[in-house]
Amino acid sequence: MVQTKKQGVPSSGFIPPLPRSVEETGLTLGFLADLALKIMYFEGYLSGYELAERMRLPFAGVVSQVLEFLKREKLCEVKGAGGFAEAAYQYAISDKGRLMAREALDRSQYAGPTPVTLSAYAEAVRKQPLRQVVIHQRMMRQALAHLVISEETFAQLGPAVNSGKSIFLFGPPGNGKTTIAEAIGRMLLGNAIYIPYAVEVGGQVIKVFDSVNHVVVQQAASASQSQSIDPRWVLIHRPMIVTGGELTLESLDLVYDTTNKYYEAPLQMKANGGMLLIDDFGRQQVRPRDLLNRWIVPLEKRVDYLTLHTGRKIEIPFEVLIVFATNLAPKDLVDEAFLRRIRHKIHIKDPSFEEYREIFRRVCADRGVPYDDRGLAYLLQKYYIKPKRPLRACHPRDIVDQLCDIARYLNVPPTLTPDLIDRAAQAYFVEL
Repeated sequence: MVQTKKQGVPSSGFIPPLPRSVEETGLTLGFLADLALKIMYFEGYLSGYELAERMRLPFAGVVSQVLEFLKREKLCEVKGAGGFAEAAYQYAISDKGRLMAREALDRSQYAGPTPVTLSAYAEAVRKQPLRQVVIHQRMMRQALAHLVISEETFAQLGPAVNSGKSIFLFGPPGNGKTTIAEAIGRMLLGNAIYIPYAVEVGGQVIKVFDSVNHVVVQQAASASQSQSIDPRWVLIHRPMIVTGGELTLESLDLVYDTTNKYYEAPLQMKANGGMLLIDDFGRQQVRPRDLLNRWIVPLEKRVDYLTLHTGRKIEIPFEVLIVFATNLAPKDLVDEAFLRRIRHKIHIKDPSFEEYREIFRRVCADRGVPYDDRGLAYLLQKYYIKPKRPLRACHPRDIVDQLCDIARYLNVPPTLTPDLIDRAAQAYFVEL
């Protein structure tokens, strides 16, 4: 199911113009005829309006010309009329057209919205860069208001996001690197961009729009404005795509479906104009050095090179804010040459005692547990100061949740008593 959110407008001002002829689509009549035949092969009877809707193209001047060609070649025929307009005629594929459709399906099973050209896609990406979204202090404070972050870290995050290029978040586990990155991504979602459903290159189709990773915006536009926009493009919130340990080198190139015979765009192409978060960096199935080498050219040149199964290489714009989040020390993952290409390196440190206290207080308020300074002092002294255990930003949430589970089992109110704190801490902490 396609996700949709509240109405919005493109933040860049870029609007793809409606094609008025077959030539203005950038595609050949043969390609469009093959696509129409495949849709008719699967759908059976279709009116001209319905075929135009399936192809995401205007009927007048484009789909009408495709149908004229198909009728002239005896590949389809008119079976009836749902009205006086030509677009209301009912069309059905002929026996000859069915044979041609099967031949087209042998080459590619793609029968979705009409693709745009690679050059049109590249131009659109470059006209809608993330750098157009300028983040100010007030916006950043609102986005991160639910987190307790030191002023030092906060001062580094805003400029890093405004760069629109790359961020390296590192530090001990449990201090909110992923949470910070996701909060930044949600802040960027307020802006909208156009992306195509698919891209055509050399007769091959690359599927770009992904209903899992892309959130559709219902555009607040007048009827006249809507009629002047190329329907092959969809308005989405700037994407935020998250990948973790499952990331492989193969998933960063075009994924060719050998059964359906078309391509799925890689993650960085789907993330163009938005953010790609590589979470838990260093724990992927591929060696970190190999993965980093794959990013050197895109980070430096702002272009990426993808390979078709025919061996042909294509150039794709790389307008992505890449965020690497890792628990591992940078020196164990990357060399100086790569770190130089990462614009912003931000150390997410352990919280101070004051920051830990504020996190603990917020968690108690959220869980309905009466906050008590004496209870927190008992916890800190016995389970942190005495055993010299480092503070972690995730500990208050986890410990309070443990305490609530225990209180529920004992059928007593969840309070910060030494007994409940001991039970919760002993169940949570493991001596390594």
